[in-house]
Amino acid sequence: MRVVSTGLTGADMLPPMPVVLLGVLTALDALTDWAAVVHDRRRAEHVTKPLVMVGLMAITVAAGGTGSAAGWWLLAALFFGMLGDIALLGDSEPRFLSGVAAFLVGHVGYVVCFALLGLPSPAWAWVVIVVLVAMLVVTRRVVPTAYRLAGARIAVPIALYSLVIGIMLVLAWLTGLPLVAAGATIFVVSDAMIALTLAETEFGRPHGAVQLAIMVTYHVGQALVAAGVLHAL
Repeated sequence: MRVVSTGLTGADMLPPMPVVLLGVLTALDALTDWAAVVHDRRRAEHVTKPLVMVGLMAITVAAGGTGSAAGWWLLAALFFGMLGDIALLGDSEPRFLSGVAAFLVGHVGYVVCFALLGLPSPAWAWVVIVVLVAMLVVTRRVVPTAYRLAGARIAVPIALYSLVIGIMLVLAWLTGLPLVAAGATIFVVSDAMIALTLAETEFGRPHGAVQLAIMVTYHVGQALVAAGVLHAL
Protein backbone atom coordinates (compact mmCIF):
# COMPACT_ATOMS: atom_id res chain seq x y z
CA MET A 1 0.00 0.00 0.00
CA ARG A 2 1.42 3.36 -0.98
CA VAL A 3 1.04 6.16 1.57
CA VAL A 4 0.65 9.63 0.10
CA SER A 5 2.21 12.37 2.19
CA THR A 6 0.10 15.46 2.79
CA GLY A 7 3.05 17.51 3.91
CA LEU A 8 1.39 18.14 7.26
CA THR A 9 3.02 17.27 10.55
CA GLY A 10 1.14 16.27 13.68
CA ALA A 11 1.53 19.80 15.00
CA ASP A 12 0.02 21.22 11.79
CA MET A 13 -3.13 19.16 12.29
CA LEU A 14 -3.70 20.32 15.87
CA PRO A 15 -6.26 23.11 16.47
CA PRO A 16 -4.71 26.60 16.66
CA MET A 17 -3.86 27.74 20.17
CA PRO A 18 -6.64 30.41 20.27
CA VAL A 19 -9.19 27.68 19.48
CA VAL A 20 -7.83 25.44 22.23
CA LEU A 21 -7.86 28.30 24.74
CA LEU A 22 -11.39 29.33 23.81
CA GLY A 23 -12.48 25.72 24.04
CA VAL A 24 -11.09 25.39 27.56
CA LEU A 25 -12.70 28.67 28.68
CA THR A 26 -16.04 27.68 27.17
CA ALA A 27 -15.93 24.29 28.88
CA LEU A 28 -15.13 25.91 32.21
CA ASP A 29 -18.01 28.33 31.76
CA ALA A 30 -20.37 25.44 30.97
CA LEU A 31 -19.26 23.66 34.15
CA THR A 32 -19.84 26.86 36.11
CA ASP A 33 -23.31 27.15 34.60
CA TRP A 34 -24.14 23.58 35.57
CA ALA A 35 -23.00 24.29 39.13
CA ALA A 36 -25.22 27.39 39.17
CA VAL A 37 -28.16 25.22 38.09
CA VAL A 38 -27.47 22.70 40.87
CA HIS A 39 -27.32 25.44 43.52
CA ASP A 40 -30.16 27.48 41.96
CA ARG A 41 -28.01 30.58 41.50
CA ARG A 42 -30.14 32.36 38.95
CA ARG A 43 -28.04 35.53 38.84
CA ALA A 44 -24.97 33.51 37.97
CA GLU A 45 -26.90 31.67 35.24
CA HIS A 46 -27.83 34.99 33.63
CA VAL A 47 -24.13 35.36 32.86
CA THR A 48 -22.82 31.82 32.44
CA LYS A 49 -25.63 30.41 30.29
CA PRO A 50 -25.40 32.81 27.32
CA LEU A 51 -21.61 32.92 27.61
CA VAL A 52 -21.42 29.26 26.57
CA MET A 53 -22.92 30.15 23.21
CA VAL A 54 -20.70 33.22 22.96
CA GLY A 55 -17.75 30.88 23.47
CA LEU A 56 -18.90 28.54 20.70
CA MET A 57 -19.33 31.51 18.36
CA ALA A 58 -15.84 32.74 19.21
CA ILE A 59 -14.44 29.26 18.53
CA THR A 60 -16.21 29.21 15.16
CA VAL A 61 -14.61 32.52 14.17
CA ALA A 62 -11.16 31.57 15.51
CA ALA A 63 -11.30 28.24 13.65
CA GLY A 64 -11.94 30.00 10.34
CA GLY A 65 -15.64 29.22 10.09
CA THR A 66 -16.37 32.58 8.51
CA GLY A 67 -14.47 31.47 5.44
CA SER A 68 -17.48 29.55 4.13
CA ALA A 69 -21.24 30.00 3.81
CA ALA A 70 -21.84 26.94 5.99
CA GLY A 71 -19.71 28.50 8.72
CA TRP A 72 -21.76 31.70 8.64
CA TRP A 73 -24.98 29.70 8.96
CA LEU A 74 -23.42 27.85 11.91
CA LEU A 75 -22.72 31.24 13.50
CA ALA A 76 -26.32 32.30 12.89
CA ALA A 77 -27.62 29.10 14.52
CA LEU A 78 -25.42 29.63 17.56
CA PHE A 79 -26.42 33.30 17.82
CA PHE A 80 -30.13 32.51 17.85
CA GLY A 81 -29.43 29.72 20.32
CA MET A 82 -27.92 32.37 22.59
CA LEU A 83 -31.03 34.54 22.18
CA GLY A 84 -33.17 31.53 23.05
CA ASP A 85 -31.06 30.88 26.14
CA ILE A 86 -31.59 34.45 27.30
CA ALA A 87 -35.33 34.25 26.70
CA LEU A 88 -35.68 31.01 28.65
CA LEU A 89 -33.95 32.48 31.69
CA GLY A 90 -37.43 33.78 32.54
CA ASP A 91 -40.45 31.73 33.61
CA SER A 92 -43.29 33.52 31.84
CA GLU A 93 -45.30 32.46 28.81
CA PRO A 94 -44.03 35.37 26.64
CA ARG A 95 -40.42 34.45 27.49
CA PHE A 96 -41.18 30.83 26.61
CA LEU A 97 -42.64 31.80 23.23
CA SER A 98 -39.69 34.10 22.54
CA GLY A 99 -37.34 31.21 23.29
CA VAL A 100 -39.24 28.88 20.97
CA ALA A 101 -39.08 31.48 18.18
CA ALA A 102 -35.34 32.07 18.63
CA PHE A 103 -34.49 28.37 18.66
CA LEU A 104 -36.74 27.75 15.65
CA VAL A 105 -34.73 30.30 13.65
CA GLY A 106 -31.54 28.72 14.99
CA HIS A 107 -32.60 25.31 13.73
CA VAL A 108 -33.36 26.79 10.32
CA GLY A 109 -29.75 28.01 10.40
CA TYR A 110 -28.56 24.49 11.10
CA VAL A 111 -30.73 23.09 8.31
CA VAL A 112 -29.13 25.44 5.77
CA CYS A 113 -25.66 24.80 7.22
CA PHE A 114 -26.04 21.03 6.89
CA ALA A 115 -27.42 21.31 3.37
CA LEU A 116 -24.42 23.42 2.35
CA LEU A 117 -22.04 20.84 3.82
CA GLY A 118 -23.55 18.22 1.53
CA LEU A 119 -25.86 15.30 2.22
CA PRO A 120 -24.13 12.11 1.04
CA SER A 121 -26.63 10.07 3.08
CA PRO A 122 -24.48 7.05 4.04
CA ALA A 123 -26.24 3.78 4.82
CA TRP A 124 -25.83 4.21 8.58
CA ALA A 125 -27.53 7.62 8.44
CA TRP A 126 -30.93 5.99 8.03
CA VAL A 127 -30.78 5.01 11.70
CA VAL A 128 -32.18 8.52 12.16
CA ILE A 129 -35.60 7.09 11.31
CA VAL A 130 -35.46 5.00 14.49
CA VAL A 131 -34.31 8.04 16.49
CA LEU A 132 -37.04 10.22 15.02
CA VAL A 133 -39.78 7.67 15.70
CA ALA A 134 -38.56 7.23 19.28
CA MET A 135 -38.69 11.00 19.86
CA LEU A 136 -42.17 11.19 18.32
CA VAL A 137 -43.43 8.44 20.61
CA VAL A 138 -41.93 10.05 23.71
CA THR A 139 -43.28 13.54 22.93
CA ARG A 140 -46.53 12.57 21.20
CA ARG A 141 -48.71 14.21 23.88
CA VAL A 142 -46.84 17.50 24.06
CA VAL A 143 -48.80 19.44 21.42
CA PRO A 144 -52.24 18.17 22.60
CA THR A 145 -51.30 19.03 26.19
CA ALA A 146 -50.16 22.50 25.16
CA TYR A 147 -53.44 23.02 23.31
CA ARG A 148 -55.45 21.86 26.33
CA LEU A 149 -53.56 24.19 28.68
CA ALA A 150 -53.23 27.33 26.57
CA GLY A 151 -54.88 26.82 23.21
CA ALA A 152 -53.47 27.46 19.75
CA ARG A 153 -51.23 30.36 20.82
CA ILE A 154 -48.88 27.83 22.45
CA ALA A 155 -49.72 24.61 20.59
CA VAL A 156 -49.11 26.00 17.08
CA PRO A 157 -45.60 27.40 17.79
CA ILE A 158 -44.63 24.15 19.52
CA ALA A 159 -45.93 22.08 16.59
CA LEU A 160 -44.02 24.25 14.10
CA TYR A 161 -40.88 24.08 16.20
CA SER A 162 -41.19 20.29 16.44
CA LEU A 163 -41.40 20.05 12.65
CA VAL A 164 -38.30 22.21 12.13
CA ILE A 165 -36.18 20.43 14.74
CA GLY A 166 -37.22 17.11 13.19
CA ILE A 167 -35.97 18.29 9.80
CA MET A 168 -32.75 19.49 11.44
CA LEU A 169 -32.25 16.07 13.04
CA VAL A 170 -32.75 14.20 9.77
CA LEU A 171 -30.37 16.43 7.82
CA ALA A 172 -27.76 16.20 10.58
CA TRP A 173 -27.62 12.44 10.07
CA LEU A 174 -27.70 12.71 6.29
CA THR A 175 -24.50 14.81 6.36
CA GLY A 176 -22.65 11.60 7.18
CA LEU A 177 -20.74 13.43 9.93
CA PRO A 178 -20.83 11.42 13.18
CA LEU A 179 -20.22 14.42 15.45
CA VAL A 180 -23.01 16.41 13.82
CA ALA A 181 -25.41 13.47 13.99
CA ALA A 182 -24.58 12.78 17.64
CA GLY A 183 -24.81 16.45 18.59
CA ALA A 184 -28.18 16.95 16.91
CA THR A 185 -29.55 13.83 18.57
CA ILE A 186 -28.40 14.95 22.03
CA PHE A 187 -29.87 18.39 21.35
CA VAL A 188 -33.24 16.79 20.53
CA VAL A 189 -33.08 14.73 23.75
CA SER A 190 -32.59 17.97 25.68
CA ASP A 191 -35.60 19.55 23.99
CA ALA A 192 -37.68 16.44 24.60
CA MET A 193 -37.02 16.77 28.33
CA ILE A 194 -38.22 20.38 28.22
CA ALA A 195 -41.32 19.36 26.30
CA LEU A 196 -42.22 16.63 28.79
CA THR A 197 -42.19 19.12 31.68
CA LEU A 198 -44.36 21.80 30.02
CA ALA A 199 -47.56 20.91 31.86
CA GLU A 200 -45.80 20.69 35.22
CA THR A 201 -43.98 24.02 34.87
CA GLU A 202 -46.75 25.88 33.00
CA PHE A 203 -44.27 26.87 30.29
CA GLY A 204 -41.59 27.90 32.74
CA ARG A 205 -38.24 26.23 33.21
CA PRO A 206 -37.87 22.94 35.12
CA HIS A 207 -35.85 22.79 38.31
CA GLY A 208 -33.35 20.56 40.04
CA ALA A 209 -31.93 17.46 38.39
CA VAL A 210 -34.20 17.79 35.34
CA GLN A 211 -32.90 21.28 34.56
CA LEU A 212 -29.33 20.10 35.03
CA ALA A 213 -29.88 17.20 32.62
CA ILE A 214 -31.44 19.60 30.11
CA MET A 215 -28.51 22.01 30.27
CA VAL A 216 -25.81 19.32 30.11
CA THR A 217 -27.35 17.64 27.06
CA TYR A 218 -28.04 21.02 25.44
CA HIS A 219 -24.48 22.28 25.81
CA VAL A 220 -22.95 18.96 24.77
CA GLY A 221 -25.26 18.77 21.76
CA GLN A 222 -24.47 22.29 20.59
CA ALA A 223 -20.73 21.78 21.09
CA LEU A 224 -20.69 18.51 19.14
CA VAL A 225 -22.62 19.99 16.23
CA ALA A 226 -20.26 22.99 16.09
CA ALA A 227 -17.19 20.74 16.33
CA GLY A 228 -18.52 18.47 13.59
CA VAL A 229 -19.25 21.34 11.22
CA LEU A 230 -15.89 23.02 11.84
CA HIS A 231 -14.06 19.72 11.36
CA ALA A 232 -15.85 19.23 8.03
CA LEU A 233 -14.90 22.76 6.96
